[in-house]
Amino acid sequence: MKLAIIGASGKAGQFILQEALDRKLDVTAIVRNKANISQPVKVIEKEVFDLETADINAFDVIINAFGAKPGDEELHVKAGRHLIKIFTNTTTRLLVVGGAGSLYVDPEKITRVMDTPEFPAAFLPTASNQGQNLTDLQVSPINWTFLSPSAFFNPDGIRTGHYVAGRDHLLANKANESYISYADYAIAMIDEAVHPKHQNERFTVVGESK
Repeated sequence: MKLAIIGASGKAGQFILQEALDRKLDVTAIVRNKANISQPVKVIEKEVFDLETADINAFDVIINAFGAKPGDEELHVKAGRHLIKIFTNTTTRLLVVGGAGSLYVDPEKITRVMDTPEFPAAFLPTASNQGQNLTDLQVSPINWTFLSPSAFFNPDGIRTGHYVAGRDHLLANKANESYISYADYAIAMIDEAVHPKHQNERFTVVGESK
């Protein structure tokens, strides 16, 4: 399997890249600046918006770990729509690093995490744009998977090597925390890349904090 990671030098992308390398996968980093990649890995130096169908055809799976800066949150939607366009009529799978804001908190699937009163206003632009990206994927013709983390997505958390997967609802761990470390999230992402179980759907993962 040939794998590529868009945004491999970003927060989530770094963990996903390292997990892929640890498993000795054939992986390529797609980044704006190759100087930000320190691992011995193949690199394509391109902006996500400059990618073309010819760039992705060589890969079986591409993981989109693109991150938008504060104030530019709409780029999640723009980047997602650009990728849908260039993936259409290809056999390459697209896996997306999503957000927790679009997960549901009620059995009826009416109220999302970002709709709850306690959801931080500062995170709403990112959550709503990532949610729109999911909506766009759900009506697209491509082969996609969207992986939502838990509410507390911890870059400093330990790698336990374990996670529990769900579908569209916010999950809680044994301590009743909605938690996943970046390292355990990366395991789930690479597991899905290697052994697909959630094609054309969203799933989510929760882990233990210790």
